[in-house]
Amino acid sequence: MLELELTHVIDAFNLRLSLRAGTGITALFGRSGCGKTTALNLIAGLLTPRSGRIVLNSRVLFDSTTHLYVPAHQRRIGYVFQDARLFAHLSVQQNLRYGQLFNRHTPSLIPFDDVVALLDLAGLLHRRPHHLSGGEAQRVAIGRALLSQPELLLMDEPLSALDAHRRGEILYYIERLRDEIRLPIVYVSHAIEEVVRLADQMVLLSDGAIAASGPVREVMSRIELRRMVGRYEGGAVIEATVRTQDLASGLAHLAFDGGLLRVPDVDALVGASVRVRIRARDVSIALSAPAGISMLNCLAGRITEISDESGTSVDVRIEVGQTAVIARVTRYSVSQLGLHVGQSVFALIKAVSLDRHSTGFV
Repeated sequence: MLELELTHVIDAFNLRLSLRAGTGITALFGRSGCGKTTALNLIAGLLTPRSGRIVLNSRVLFDSTTHLYVPAHQRRIGYVFQDARLFAHLSVQQNLRYGQLFNRHTPSLIPFDDVVALLDLAGLLHRRPHHLSGGEAQRVAIGRALLSQPELLLMDEPLSALDAHRRGEILYYIERLRDEIRLPIVYVSHAIEEVVRLADQMVLLSDGAIAASGPVREVMSRIELRRMVGRYEGGAVIEATVRTQDLASGLAHLAFDGGLLRVPDVDALVGASVRVRIRARDVSIALSAPAGISMLNCLAGRITEISDESGTSVDVRIEVGQTAVIARVTRYSVSQLGLHVGQSVFALIKAVSLDRHSTGFV
């Protein structure tokens, strides 16, 4: 468990953080310049907070009141940067072994062979970094961080330098890391699809302060956070179970407490738990169940909130079972349909808008 309460000042920028991060992935999300990377550097010991306290597994790493400061190399924190930062003159195996040098006297919680197997590195061990793809290099960087035997892993936008194909590859390995190693991970990203797919908890930063925090599904369902999440990326998250796979149509049927979702191209077995991000701009509203349309998902629900932000579009929060779905419609449509809180409506979602980039494993 990581616990911190700190303040820090860089020029005119003030950062104020108070958070707890347990096993699993806690994502720090927000626009560029909101303080995400600075927060990681403070936790790692690369920067010194102006004031506050940092505690990892009951071990105090920093306390401004007692002037306690544990240096970075003694904190048992692994750090994966945006670029792999491998040693060019060393092989992959030597780069991995380098991580072990930092805690030679620490019991090996994550053995070398296990890390190699987890990240599929066996075929790369004798290569030099210049013979690796971007995704392969980042897997080695993750392995090196794990072999330092950390109690906490920090990841600073590890996919930002990769193309779409390589990002998908590394996402798979980070999911394995999350599910099999069970380390606390603090993950920085400005890509909402990464946060929704990977994170258990989400911390939304804005102008150096925490605007919201909690389970991803809860934070994403708050329509007042639209400006901070991103006008085109905001929406809701549904946690579901794969009920059937229709191989003939290529559609999976996902069951959740509000009904069934039909989603194409979901690479998951029946019974698997998945998380689906539904962008608000991909949801329409109908007052009655439509007939003769191509939209495959028609979910009955009740309006619980309508945003009051200025502009031509409005976010409408619809409770479908115990799950929130957000629809982004024009202010004109709200007026023409007479939409109001408490009204029963249908949320319409095109199946093709829910591609594999919208779906991840819980």
